[in-house]
Amino acid sequence: MIGVSHNTIASIPCLVITDHTKENAVLPTLTYFHGFTSAKEHNLPLAYLLAEEGFRVILPDSMYHGEREKEISRMKKQISFWDIVMQNVEELKDIRDELNAQGIILNGRFGVAGTSMGGITTAAALTQYPWIKTAGILMGSPKITTYAKTLVDSFKKMGNLPVTDDVIEHLYHQLEQYDLSKQADKLKERPVLFWHGENDAIVPFDHSYTFYELARHHYSDQNKIRFIKEDNRDHKVSRYAVLETVKWFKTYL
Repeated sequence: MIGVSHNTIASIPCLVITDHTKENAVLPTLTYFHGFTSAKEHNLPLAYLLAEEGFRVILPDSMYHGEREKEISRMKKQISFWDIVMQNVEELKDIRDELNAQGIILNGRFGVAGTSMGGITTAAALTQYPWIKTAGILMGSPKITTYAKTLVDSFKKMGNLPVTDDVIEHLYHQLEQYDLSKQADKLKERPVLFWHGENDAIVPFDHSYTFYELARHHYSDQNKIRFIKEDNRDHKVSRYAVLETVKWFKTYL
């Protein structure tokens, strides 16, 4: 039987999904990040399937989401998008460190994946942490500096942004250190799965696909980097994508 427990890990509210008989066992462990305006509970179906395969799955709430929701304006949340991503990356280390201290990660087998903002978080985390063994980027952009500039341009067309140009330039500078498209060599042949709907109007399909086309040349084993494109699919993860993600982690984590 698969169990779901509500835990606080490194001060972060999380759901932990695993076989209830192995709650404190040493297991391969995966952290899965939700998308913008979503919450940890929304990824329970995928977590359940992964837990059935013997994984411990951690679903954290990002800043300003789920249990960490605050009474802030829609604009404040939108302009905090990149702060949330960067904080997710920092908190991933905190989560892993606490689980590591408990001695419940099997042989360092720690993976990360996510949807949309969570996929962007995953790509960014790969630039920082060589201990990530396997990753899944579902409709996320590895070109975060380019994507940030695209979002800023779209906000400017809707009206004045409540931040200065200096603040925006500082943000771009910060993001460059997390920009996987500028550091493809940091993948170091780690298994990475990309999934993206070709008609995605939120996160550009070409960001992940063109990066994949570049990054795969860094791999001697081409099986360890895979791109799944779905025709006629917009910004919504399909069941096929979920099942393929489970297969990926079963194979490589």
